[in-house]
Amino acid sequence: MSTSTLSDSILSERQWQLAHAIAQQLVLDDADANELEKARAYLRAIAHEKDPGTRFLKYLETLATQGHRIGHSKKTKGYYVSMEQVCKQYLQADLANTEALQAIVGWAFRLMRYYKDGVPPEDLREIAAQTEVMEVQSERQAEIAELVAEEDFSVGQELEVSVTAIKGNKVTYEILGTIRLTQKEPKKAKSLSEGQTVKVAIDELKDDGKIKKVKLIDRS
Repeated sequence: MSTSTLSDSILSERQWQLAHAIAQQLVLDDADANELEKARAYLRAIAHEKDPGTRFLKYLETLATQGHRIGHSKKTKGYYVSMEQVCKQYLQADLANTEALQAIVGWAFRLMRYYKDGVPPEDLREIAAQTEVMEVQSERQAEIAELVAEEDFSVGQELEVSVTAIKGNKVTYEILGTIRLTQKEPKKAKSLSEGQTVKVAIDELKDDGKIKKVKLIDRS
């Protein structure tokens, strides 16, 4: 695969090699490209704010340390740890160049598909175009992930949540736009409807600080 085939005009040869190195290492670590895409969306969301490069690495560090609270599976924390270590290793020299930093991370994401799935080089630009379409939604997901990672839940804390599913007496609540909690509501399930916003109070926490149970306090 030649650099000239895929090179983005904004990247120097050194930066292009960094994109390759990040992609290769993340694939070797069996990391999830979707998690890098979310991190990229976060970087894009803060690109016009102060010190976005430093904030980006801090964001990855937060994910790595708090991943057990926001991950969707036991593997997710490992993905976060790998991303934080690899990006910290390769991106230090480019933190002040936000435009180049976004390009490096963006191409690292696309190249992960090449190294992991054998995507032909000529198809990577099509992947890039498709990725742009998804970035608005991904930015919001990244912002939510950061919020949840920094949240310190406590028993009695009140939250507004959405009812996303009702099956018999089991109700699924969506908390902070990303955490889904299903619990039995034998006395209240019939009075709720999917899509409804309700207020709950945290009734019980797990040992790791995650929400274990909530109590419905308002059905208006």
